[in-house]
Amino acid sequence: MKNTHAHYLTRILTASVYDVAVETPLDYARNLSDRLNNRIWIKREDLQPVFSFKIRGAYNKMAKLPEAALQKGVITASAGNHAQGVALSAQSLGCQATIVMPKTTPQIKIDAVKKRGGNVVLAGESYNDAYDHAMELVAQSGLAYIPPFDDPDVIAGQGTIGLEVIRQHPKHIDAIFLPIGGGGLAAGVAAFIKNVRPEIKIIGVETDDACAMRQSIHAGERLMLKDVGLFADGTAVKLVGEETFALCRDLLDEIILVDTDAVCAAIQDIFDDTRSITEPSGALALAGLKAYIAREQCSGQTLITVASGANMNFHRLRHVSERCEISEGHEGIFAVTIPEEPGSFRRFIDLLGSRNITEFNYRYGDSRQAHIFVGIQAAGADDLQQIAAELNQAQLPALDLTHDEMAKIHIRYMVGGRSNQVANERLISFEFPERPGALGRFLNHMQSDWNITLFHYRNHGADYGRVLVGVDVPPADHAAFAAFLDNLGYSHHEHTNNAAYKLFLSTAA
Repeated sequence: MKNTHAHYLTRILTASVYDVAVETPLDYARNLSDRLNNRIWIKREDLQPVFSFKIRGAYNKMAKLPEAALQKGVITASAGNHAQGVALSAQSLGCQATIVMPKTTPQIKIDAVKKRGGNVVLAGESYNDAYDHAMELVAQSGLAYIPPFDDPDVIAGQGTIGLEVIRQHPKHIDAIFLPIGGGGLAAGVAAFIKNVRPEIKIIGVETDDACAMRQSIHAGERLMLKDVGLFADGTAVKLVGEETFALCRDLLDEIILVDTDAVCAAIQDIFDDTRSITEPSGALALAGLKAYIAREQCSGQTLITVASGANMNFHRLRHVSERCEISEGHEGIFAVTIPEEPGSFRRFIDLLGSRNITEFNYRYGDSRQAHIFVGIQAAGADDLQQIAAELNQAQLPALDLTHDEMAKIHIRYMVGGRSNQVANERLISFEFPERPGALGRFLNHMQSDWNITLFHYRNHGADYGRVLVGVDVPPADHAAFAAFLDNLGYSHHEHTNNAAYKLFLSTAA
């Protein structure tokens, strides 16, 4: 018989959360429901005092500590919502909280923790570094460590969301969608729902570049991911919890993966219905809900999603705004090849008819043909396919770059930057933690005997930076260059064979 982890019912029903947390509303998303022909409800955890559900688990764990432990103080490692949850909980319980955060943490998050009375300790470059330092402090001081997700009391605190949903919507529910990072939220809600309303589907959602839980469940054991995408930073976890893995493995009906563009579109959807702006992880579950509707072609169902947090860096919104239309098929990105002759532009424009051009990048390259980078407004995915077909039929070869991440992040800003002076260019993208001076440190690390031939960096308000680098590497140096990249210490991917690069930037004739 399937393990329903029924003992969690008592933990959830007796959880102490409401001294600091609030029972958040379950709002009907009227606009989204009408557009998608289903009844969609949003559980508004973005309205918690710390703008995230994390306060529930943190407070429940701390409220159950012995008085002697509270008097000594608590400690955690976090750069995000959990840190604020622990700080506010400590403030409410009258104890001291030490929050270990990476040195790369944006100042806005450090200030938010300090305002809640937390003692901030900066250590290392990543969450793992901060965690290791926190463990050293625990060993030295005896402070109680408050885990972000892998703890029964934390899981039970998050599970109170499931209790509230059932109380707020006692009628039929087809499915509940939950974001997954370490798995605490999904585990807690699933533990309650599957024991009181087992007919309701519980569906987890992860980004396709940070899907540790899905990969672990498929493998039958917890897997450590080498790298994770950082756009949805609140759920960018390389290793899920031991207890959360067991619960999600046994109780989730499935896990859906979505990409960055889908998350951006979901942020806009929530804004359109609520006038609130969630962080990427806060809209992750809705992105999964929309993917589910598209896959199942369902209608008339009652579907609930959790808006898990709203700690959004304001400057990241420009990136969201650029990308939100693409997921819906309302904008496509194309590389179009046209003859380099008078009248070609007009012929191209005439083929598009009344469709709006959102972006147009061109630079003269040679006398035979021109490559243009163009954004085109469309009525949906079918319309984008029609655009491509019409262009190809007119002998204007069109390459669809709509889902080419490198083209959208870098190439669009570099059209026309060819050189005939580089013989062996390799194209590599890097990610590094974003903070003042981070780009300079990256460049210092990049010093080598190979010539840098191309460089593009744009700060888009995230906690990480993205850089595209071209390097002239003779074939005889390939092994040495591979070793250099491995020792550099940054997450990296090679794009030398990327189609957009070959059209717009490649040094090859």
